[in-house]
Amino acid sequence: MVGIRLEKGSQGRSSLSRIYDAAAVRIDRRIGWSRFPPPLGLALLFGLRNVLRRENLFDTDALPSSGGPVAAPYDDRYLVQRTADGSWNDLDEPTMGMAGTRFGRNVPLANAYREPEPQLLSPNPRDLSRALLTRTTFQPAETVNSLVAAWIQFMVRDWFSHGAHPTDNPWVLPVRGDDDWPDRPMEIPRTTPDPTRPPRSDDSPWTSINVVSHWWDGSQIYGTTRAEQQRRRSKVDGKLRVGPGGLPGYFDEPGKDPAREPGFWLGLALFHTVFTREHNAICDRLHAAYPDWSDDDLFERARLINAALMAKIHTVEWTPAVISHPTTVAALRTNWWGLAGERIHNLVGRISSSEVISGIPGSETDHFDVPYSLTEEFVAVYRMHPLVRDEWSLRSAADNTVLRESTLRDLTGAGALDALAKISTADLLYSFGTLHPGLVTLHNFPHHLQNFIRPDGKLQDLAATDILRTRELGVPRYNEFRRLLHLEPAKDFADITGRSDWAAELDRAYDGDVERLDLVVGLLAERLPRGFAFSDTAFRIFILMASRRLNSDRFLSRDFRPEIYTQEGIDWIGRNSLSTVLLRHFPELRPALRSVENAFAPWTAADDHR
Repeated sequence: MVGIRLEKGSQGRSSLSRIYDAAAVRIDRRIGWSRFPPPLGLALLFGLRNVLRRENLFDTDALPSSGGPVAAPYDDRYLVQRTADGSWNDLDEPTMGMAGTRFGRNVPLANAYREPEPQLLSPNPRDLSRALLTRTTFQPAETVNSLVAAWIQFMVRDWFSHGAHPTDNPWVLPVRGDDDWPDRPMEIPRTTPDPTRPPRSDDSPWTSINVVSHWWDGSQIYGTTRAEQQRRRSKVDGKLRVGPGGLPGYFDEPGKDPAREPGFWLGLALFHTVFTREHNAICDRLHAAYPDWSDDDLFERARLINAALMAKIHTVEWTPAVISHPTTVAALRTNWWGLAGERIHNLVGRISSSEVISGIPGSETDHFDVPYSLTEEFVAVYRMHPLVRDEWSLRSAADNTVLRESTLRDLTGAGALDALAKISTADLLYSFGTLHPGLVTLHNFPHHLQNFIRPDGKLQDLAATDILRTRELGVPRYNEFRRLLHLEPAKDFADITGRSDWAAELDRAYDGDVERLDLVVGLLAERLPRGFAFSDTAFRIFILMASRRLNSDRFLSRDFRPEIYTQEGIDWIGRNSLSTVLLRHFPELRPALRSVENAFAPWTAADDHR
């Protein structure tokens, strides 16, 4: 998360570093980093991240394996372009982070096991969903807009997927007599087993496969296979296909129906549209500078630039918007620009090879002695469904008049495509920009996701699924998770939340046993640091993984330079933000965006700027 690391050196400096880090952990456990002024808070975060890097990165590839993906033969083109499947990012270990490889871990492998039944199903996830997660009154996150909810799903589609869930042998949950769930018992599909693992016992470390690449490479737009990429390309000037109404061309390609894809909704479709157009705008800039480049050359460089721009937006805009504590805002900016800051970077570029001075992009690649992958714990803390609203008022960017009142269900699947066909993309973006998302907290899970109609027509409670899925994947429960991330465990439920009514509800739901509290539920119950839209416990994974995704990716560290991206590409990333991207393609949004520095902050309503 932060851009300073005490460098390894002599044994004396290493010992000093460990003393410093240990002191940071003790002070954080006793007082909490967020209670200090930003300079001291940053100093604590530096030490915490050093400890997490040393003690909370674990390679599941060390476990028994019966095979895995094989990278294509090396090609010199891989020096300057990403592969479709993520192979050859690391030139010494070509399969590192590629699609089809295992998720790693942030907890010791001895603690990454699935509980045996019936403990795994206790307490009943459906009962917990009803008692603790059901949205009673919408609790808004008033410092941000609903683009934050759409953006994170857009990012997640790039980062990780456990793949399609088999329909046979589902998890079976009893349904209480007073529950109006139509199917008895409730069935939740299991995660696809890791095909590379030999048979294992319940108490062995759990592993599963990421079916997309682990890298920040824009795979949600470009695809994860060469065949997918070819179908999505126009084959002219490097551009992606664009269909009717300016929507991504692959929305209507033969044999593909986005409305049948799990999780497809309007928010996701909007960002697919925006960044498909952005790719094509980058192609225009490159073609003007390099008129002799081939279609392949233009496509590959535009993809590289577009993916890095999305990484920058997430790092210095989305994340500071949802964790807007002054210390974390400074830390995230340091990640990208270093202590020298954005102004110096924009004036003269990097002034040092050190990530401390000039940020991670352009610094040396570093895996911190553990091969890179995303982790199951990273997946767990990104279960942020409460961000999504149930009720959506779609309005005009010109005068704020209501165009349509919709529910979330109206805007999923085919309903998303209908909204895109009948309402302009600018008006839809404006509507998201002027509506608050939900707080990531208890009693704020969207009704339409608790009663989610899957593309196959079956009903699924995604709140119960989030709880069960985290258990299923061997992520420790809340208190054990905190211990393993160097935090004090909760003494009781009142120790977690500042609300006596919530503490009583948790106590009833877990029969007074705080050690059985699920991670997903505990994260939602926590008191939040100032400016945070989610928990401080989840933030520990962010401290570790946010910078690691930049440090480990060759194209976001050592090879983030003009020789790879072109100077035009480096300049494009440097001078653009989500606001400039939106205004390039939808200039009619200028009045709504004029008063905001961060496009994820609430926009000005049209009737307020006349």
